[in-house]
Amino acid sequence: MNRLTIISLLLISTPLLAALPPDLFPPNAQLQKIIPDQKFTEGPVWVNDQTGGHLVFSDIPDSTIHKWTPAAGLSTLRHPSNQTNGNTVDAQRRLISCEHQTRRVVRTEPDGSITVLADAYDGHKLNSPNDVIVKSDGTIWFTDPPYGIDRSLIEQAHNYVFRLNPATGQVTPVASDFDMPNGLCFSPDEHTLYVADSGSPHHIRSFKIFADNTLGQSKTFATIDNGIPDGIRCDANGNLWSSAGDGIHIFSPEGSLLAKIPTPETPANLTFGGPDGHTLFITARSSVYSIQTLTTAANGGKP
Repeated sequence: MNRLTIISLLLISTPLLAALPPDLFPPNAQLQKIIPDQKFTEGPVWVNDQTGGHLVFSDIPDSTIHKWTPAAGLSTLRHPSNQTNGNTVDAQRRLISCEHQTRRVVRTEPDGSITVLADAYDGHKLNSPNDVIVKSDGTIWFTDPPYGIDRSLIEQAHNYVFRLNPATGQVTPVASDFDMPNGLCFSPDEHTLYVADSGSPHHIRSFKIFADNTLGQSKTFATIDNGIPDGIRCDANGNLWSSAGDGIHIFSPEGSLLAKIPTPETPANLTFGGPDGHTLFITARSSVYSIQTLTTAANGGKP
């Protein structure tokens, strides 16, 4: 499928019908607002557990990390959260978070205590870690633009993309030539790293990942034609899903635009989850939305 499909959503309760790519969405798929009345939602991640799992997301201005399940609804996981933005989980289902206010990447342990994984590079404070992912080898990759701090507080020479070894605490820059590196994700085989630049380029770049976790020369994978790319995710087939000014844009593994999902509010981030992994959750300004899909995350919805 290489033609552009635009999905019309005039009413949130209206099923998406003929315009939907049939290999990505069921015939009765609907965009639903599941969580209203937030300040600015970000950092969604689905955490599998013995109860079927739960959604975690951040409200940055409210300095809160929330937990949500269809049965129990919304609850507070952490407040204050030091204005946490991006979240992910490691293989042990421990929450990894990027804190703007403290300028650090932290891990929530099973007992609820917080372990600081990174707060500096080369003797200088990080800018304000933004988004974070974990590779299957346990390494943690994160972006560090200065969105969360006053520009006078910047200590880093560049807005880096970093790789973190949680066993040693070593923080290594893997890319330094971004304007504003933001969302990031791996291809299903983890041979490619995608990074969104939400600064002036408005594009998503791709890098080959070598065996030693260094990166090859990048290329422009896709350019967002409305707004900026922020959060990005790959699905199990290698399609890349990106937030944009008018909704979610879906690209093929070759970078061709396949579809757009318009949203009532400008989205900031997204994640796959739900008990079967087929639900796309979208954090969009003051609300969180969901829609059923026929695909899952690049890692098959694990951990």
